[in-house]
Formats: sequence, structure tokens, C-alpha cells
Amino acid sequence: MSAPTLPLDSAAVTTEENSAPAIVFEDVALAFGENEVLRGVSFRLNRGETKALFGVAGSGKSLILKLAIGLLRPDSGRIIVLGEDVTQMREEDLFALRAKVGMVFQESALFDSLSVRENVAYRLMEEHGIYDDEIDRRVREVLRFVELEHTLDLNPAELSGGMRRRVAIARALITKPELLLYDSPTGGLDPVTSNTIIELIVKQRDVYKTSALMVTHRLQDAFTMATHQFDKQSNRMVPLPAGQRCEVPMSFLILRDGKVIFDGDLRELADSTDEYIREYIS
Repeated sequence: MSAPTLPLDSAAVTTEENSAPAIVFEDVALAFGENEVLRGVSFRLNRGETKALFGVAGSGKSLILKLAIGLLRPDSGRIIVLGEDVTQMREEDLFALRAKVGMVFQESALFDSLSVRENVAYRLMEEHGIYDDEIDRRVREVLRFVELEHTLDLNPAELSGGMRRRVAIARALITKPELLLYDSPTGGLDPVTSNTIIELIVKQRDVYKTSALMVTHRLQDAFTMATHQFDKQSNRMVPLPAGQRCEVPMSFLILRDGKVIFDGDLRELADSTDEYIREYIS
């Protein structure tokens, strides 16, 4: 990867005002008919922390992301995102909150009829109504960050699966979000391409320390993130020295039967004596 050109003016600075957790779930429950998917989920994502969310298919991982941005309402419980009580917010107020959140959807969810440039600029175009020089500058910066500036005028159909995911990440970064939500960012990709995406996520994590919640089916992705860091000098992801933790906090959350059964870092996960967890990570 070439030397990075970074899309944000500066790394996020923690102040008294924004030192509260980025996300708090308090005893959140959600059911669809007789199917109780979440049965009292509680956890917190601290500012600057990255948390990987695991669970078998149908355990409610993606639902948690939708609940966090108010696309779904819980049956009970409380959800605080960036200091706002999402469970009490009106729909029109949620738009302002969502503007502070970058979302990388499963399978990228790019607009097929729009070019890469238009896909990445979409949210800014909605705000400003025109594609001006400032928007063009920011589009080029985020595409340069994911090393795809040369794809500006291509359509999604002309990109590989991995390139589409990188464009989706660029689109999430364009608004300089306070919080990033990733929904299976490597799902359906081959191992080499998956590693490229994880390296990019680690790069974003370590350069900007943006709070992030990542749903993933691949334990290896989260293990790689917990045991590697981004080196600015070489512009690549490198292994951490044995026993050293990430500078940016990295934790794991595991769901089972609608509840959180584990919330901790890699060492705590490796030391867990819970039979289900040991089988899950083996």
C-alpha cells in the first residue's frame, strides 16, 4: 500500500463533553412475534474503542446495529448513542444523530446506477444539493485513504468485491463520523481480500481512534485486529510484540440465546473456561 493521505483533518480529541461511552445498551429486549431475539442485552462501547460482535446466525448481531441508529425500536430497555437516548428520539431527530455515524453495510449496498464518485459523495450531496469543490476534495481524500482514487468514475459493476467494500468504507468516512458501524465487512470475500479489508479497518482505527462496533462471522478477522497495529511509517499492518495490547482498546462481545455471554479483551477470551465459548473459538 502506498503512503497514506488521510481523510480527516485530525484525530478525534476526547474532551469532557465527549468522554461518555459511544454506545450503551441497557437490558434491551426485542421479539418478532413468538421469536425473542434479544432478551436483555447490556453492554457499552467506550469512546475510541473497537468492539467485535459475534454470535451464531440469527442471534441478533445485525439487529443491534439497526437498534443503535434507530432503524428499529426495542420492546424494552434503553439505548444511548453518542449521549442521545435513541429509544426516546423522534424520527426527525434521529437524522441528526445518524449524520454522526458511518455505516458499512453488509454486501456494501452501493447504488448500482451511480458512479463511485457519486456513491461516496451521496450523503454530502443530500446535505448541500450540489457537487462542489469542497465535496470533490473530500471524496478524493477518502478514496485515496482506501487507495481507490483511480476508480472515481467507474460504476460498482466494474469493481471487484473487495474494491466495493473499500468504496463502502470510504462512503462511511466521508462525513468524519464519531462512530463507525460495520456489518460483516468481510462476508463473502476470499481470505486475501478479507485481510486487505481488515488492514484498512485497522488503519482507520489506529490513525483516528474512531469508536467502532463491528459485526463479524470471522473470528480470525477480530483476532488479527487484536494482535496487529497500523504502522504509519511503512503504511502497513504489523504484528504487535508478544504480550503487547493494542494502543486502541479492542474487545469482543459474544451473544447466545439473546444475551451477552462474554464482553472482554483477547486475553480474557483466551482464558475463558466457559464450555460454549471455548468451543466457539476453537
